Amino acid sequence: MDDLNKLLAFEVKKEIADRYFGFRRIIEEDTDLYQQNIIEQTLKLEKTIGLALIRLYVLLHDERLIQQFLQLTGLDETLFHDPYINQSPTIRKRVLSGLDFPGLTRKWRLRNLFLSFYDSLGEHIDEYREQFAALASDQETIKEEIELFYRKNDISGIMLFLRNMDGESSGAMTTPPNQGSTEAMQDRMHLTPPNPVDKLLPLLSPIPPSHEIKDQLKALIYEAADLQPDFDLKNL
Repeated sequence: MDDLNKLLAFEVKKEIADRYFGFRRIIEEDTDLYQQNIIEQTLKLEKTIGLALIRLYVLLHDERLIQQFLQLTGLDETLFHDPYINQSPTIRKRVLSGLDFPGLTRKWRLRNLFLSFYDSLGEHIDEYREQFAALASDQETIKEEIELFYRKNDISGIMLFLRNMDGESSGAMTTPPNQGSTEAMQDRMHLTPPNPVDKLLPLLSPIPPSHEIKDQLKALIYEAADLQPDFDLKNL
């Protein structure tokens, strides 16, 4: 009879453990994937939006014009904006080299490239916003999974139940668990939702399409060209 009780106790505990750790493993895998996607999106942000902005900044060059550009587009002035980078001839050459510069005159080449960079920036921001929304949805799903997990799994109750089963299967009363050790175990087993995406990545608003502000954009780059009479894209 004791062997039967032990077998039944083992099967019950195995079922509880499989259900508990199976659900927990799903949450942990979803959390790991979310964090990996955050890292990938961070790198992509730098390679796409960051590069497009730096190219726009170095073309404008002048800090006053850059501030006017940021006000015109509604972009945060802290987003990849570093006055040293904007003024560095070495960085300018690095981020602009190898590109096509269509246009008959120096100003036209600057204008065409500036507008091209701006359109690329808008496309990158739109794509980024879609990914941002998807990550926000993923984080909310994980949060709901954890809430459901705790509704279905009372950790302290499960531990007490398993201890009682051990006592019954052995035919003796078990020693009451130490409260400190129980709480420590619960802390180790506690699941915490990952940080929301807006705590890890910047929330960007869409910028105006170029056709809506083309005159203002052209005025900015033309003034930038006047302030840099010796700067010609063909000479990079």
